[in-house]
Amino acid sequence: MVSIKDVSIACGVSIATVSKALNNHKDVGEETKERVRETARRMGYVPNFASKVLITNRTYNIGILFTDESGSDLTNDHFAKVLNSLKCSLEEKGYDITFVNKNGNISVWDKRMTYLEHCKYRRFDGVAILCTDFHDPEIIELVESDVPVITFDHVFNDRSAVVSDVVKGISDLVHYVYDMGHRKIAYIHGEDSAETRNRVSSFYRSCESFGIEVPPEYIKEAPYHDTTQTYLRTVELLQLRERPTCIFFPDDFAYVGGYNAITLAGLRVPDDISTIGYDGIEIGKYLEPALATLVQDADRLGRELARKLIDMIEQPKTCLVEHILVEGKVYPGRSVKKLM
Repeated sequence: MVSIKDVSIACGVSIATVSKALNNHKDVGEETKERVRETARRMGYVPNFASKVLITNRTYNIGILFTDESGSDLTNDHFAKVLNSLKCSLEEKGYDITFVNKNGNISVWDKRMTYLEHCKYRRFDGVAILCTDFHDPEIIELVESDVPVITFDHVFNDRSAVVSDVVKGISDLVHYVYDMGHRKIAYIHGEDSAETRNRVSSFYRSCESFGIEVPPEYIKEAPYHDTTQTYLRTVELLQLRERPTCIFFPDDFAYVGGYNAITLAGLRVPDDISTIGYDGIEIGKYLEPALATLVQDADRLGRELARKLIDMIEQPKTCLVEHILVEGKVYPGRSVKKLM
């Protein structure tokens, strides 16, 4: 195997000069850098990663932690786009990613490693936590450790986070359907979480600002991405004596269940009832009619996660704790009828 010493002999310069040239130090001339690099390529020299770790005290490996019980998030269009953006942004800066999951077979002393133990075992430079039970004691232990951590769509007071601006998103959607003439608006929201509570509060507050009363029976719950439960909750809304003219759904994927319930009841969207989704995934655009929704900026969400986490790793003394809000945009589709 070709060593850095072999390259230095071939170039007639010191080992230190070769090292500086390969690492683009400013105190080595461009001509020397190019000569050293070309010689290294020709000789087949590959840097020793273990040595780089010792010198920089970094592994350039980021842990991606998620513990979705339903197994739907990696196939969910919105989540996949956020993850892809995060991955590409990290790779552009020279970082690799490794997924961490609760069912890993790594153990120590015949006991499964905790998330924190796993992260230290892998020597991750930092960890991005997405889609998990943020009340899990192991998650809290990791968040409270000295490992650089950033969370997605959940805020811990003393940790940086990137969060979709769901408060403004729901408010913009209510504003949109109000302008379309709707006053009887129902909401099937996701399961209880900090994000869901913010969505529901924004829904109530926005309706109140327009003088819209929301009967208790207009509010239903179904898990995110769950078409079956959304179907059942939609059936309940359609059977009300005072049926809503517009229904908000937990997300675009779950809406498929609601759409089926509406169709099987002999009703049509939007002629008989209007519908609103959330996320802006591709499936909604190909339904007929195209689903009105809040399109989340998945690309920016991923880029902000990567940017902030790298800042925490590379600039620990000057990096501030931030809660970064990323706004979405209303996509009107054709699923909301204009009422006179």
